[in-house]
Amino acid sequence: MAEPDETSEAEASGGARLSSPEGSGTFWSRLVLPRALREELVAHCLRAWPLEGCGLLAGEAASGVAWRCYPTRNAAGSARLYTVDPLDHLRADRDAQAQGFEVIGVFHSHTHTDAYPSPTDVAQAPDPAWHYVLVSLRGELPSVRSYRILDGAVSEELLVEQA
Repeated sequence: MAEPDETSEAEASGGARLSSPEGSGTFWSRLVLPRALREELVAHCLRAWPLEGCGLLAGEAASGVAWRCYPTRNAAGSARLYTVDPLDHLRADRDAQAQGFEVIGVFHSHTHTDAYPSPTDVAQAPDPAWHYVLVSLRGELPSVRSYRILDGAVSEELLVEQA
């Protein structure tokens, strides 16, 4: 369980309070995303349009900091759903491990809807410890938001853009 000072800081910064996947209490959730990675994942999603773009994020799970973006092919080839290409996933996982990181999340675009997980996204969420970043291409400018999905429950987390 978070210390009182940590709880106050997380609450003030808008972090999401979640139950831990291991059942050991609650934690405050945020994803720190360097501006260059945000730009890279948005650019990949724009290039994939009119299909959904997708990819993986690697970094440090304990700190919630993403350091690598791995744009992947959408094996589903769809404007309404995505499947990270398994070979691209394997390559990203191996590269991340070689650099001392781990895959900590997935991103994908919604071409016609807001940046919020669809029922399909929730049902297919592979890892409760992952960050789920959504890029909406519905509006004039892309909208980027991040979530945690645990036992079918969706919680938006603080997305911190780092210079």
